[in-house]
Amino acid sequence: MRYAIRNYDLYIMLIPAILYFLIFHYLPMYGVQLAFKDFVATKGIWGSPWVGFKHFERFFNGYNFGRLMANTLGISLYSLAVGFPIPIILAIMMNELRNGVIKNTVQTITYAPHFLSTVVVAGMIISFLSPSNGIVNKLIVALGGQPIYFMIEPAWFKTIYVLSDVWQHMGWNSIIYMAALAGIDPELHEAAIVDGASRMKRIWHIDLPGIMPTVVILLILNVGSIMNVGFEKVFLLQNNLNMPASDVISTYVYRMGILGAQYSFSTAVGLFNSVINFILLIIVNTISRRVNDVSLW
Repeated sequence: MRYAIRNYDLYIMLIPAILYFLIFHYLPMYGVQLAFKDFVATKGIWGSPWVGFKHFERFFNGYNFGRLMANTLGISLYSLAVGFPIPIILAIMMNELRNGVIKNTVQTITYAPHFLSTVVVAGMIISFLSPSNGIVNKLIVALGGQPIYFMIEPAWFKTIYVLSDVWQHMGWNSIIYMAALAGIDPELHEAAIVDGASRMKRIWHIDLPGIMPTVVILLILNVGSIMNVGFEKVFLLQNNLNMPASDVISTYVYRMGILGAQYSFSTAVGLFNSVINFILLIIVNTISRRVNDVSLW
């Protein structure tokens, strides 16, 4: 108690964060009960009749269920497989740079795309991949190929989404690994150099083990949000022709809830999505704790 009184200013600084989570994350949980009701606007949430798991059964038995799950998991696993290791590799490469000018230039170039809005990035993608005047198709034609209609072919959607996401966020995501690398004791490298270890061996036996706890924690967090494919970017790149590959749970909830006014059904779908993420987080965290004693709790 004395510590809290002595450092009251630090606790005051916590108030905005606490209010944010209370207002935007905890209070909205009141509406979760809609997933188990047939919402009637005139009766309100409390007055609407309970229907149990009716909306969940409708979602599971619907013809869209398989496609939505396949697309959501497909994009998420693709992003995890490609997007997770690249920031680690980038951080290690930048850590090995000794020229400060080159290092700062690379950091600036790789960090910058993170600050572009999703709308701008989606516009750039559509412009660059345009079959008539896009720079990518102009290069393909210059090399003797035929223009590719990237944005209307479902087979290209996941690759476009993942690679553009890697380009936009790899620099920013590498910051935490750079911080972890900076915390490794330099004497370990000095001792390894004296013993004749090459640069690759020092990376493999010193740098990677040194950042492994950070890697594991971030992997757990990524797996725990594997069903949360970003709505904004998918929605902006989505069209009727690539819908078979681009329709994910978040866009389906938007169509059913906002456009279709099926509030109870969309709440049930969103709740299912959150429960799956929670279960995956618990499973992966438990496995990590038992295998290497690194976990969130």
